[in-house]
Amino acid sequence: MKELTLGTLIAVFEEIFGRGLFWFMVIAAIVVTLAYIYVLVRDRTVSWHKFLWAQLSMPFGAVAAVLFVQAMTNSGFADIGGPVDVIVLLGVAAAGAIGAAILVYTLGSLIKPPKNRET
Repeated sequence: MKELTLGTLIAVFEEIFGRGLFWFMVIAAIVVTLAYIYVLVRDRTVSWHKFLWAQLSMPFGAVAAVLFVQAMTNSGFADIGGPVDVIVLLGVAAAGAIGAAILVYTLGSLIKPPKNRET
């Protein structure tokens, strides 16, 4: 592989997760992101209580993402071979943490919108 292109990345992710699961995850990420933007625009402020819960969910999201990827690739922590593997694993954990925080904040705001909204 001489170049790392978007097409190559998509092919690799489809091979790892399967075509259906990969595209489901892409669509789910887009839907959650759009819902998050909607919540931020609708509320026009950050709820610090919901933000705290979102931050507390981050370690769980990081662990869940790493375990999910480990399960999908049929590998374990003993298979980590070098610095690049550790960097990828940390990237997966960071993405899982951020995704969990966004999901928890968005769900919290959609389920319980703020009471005092000026129109």
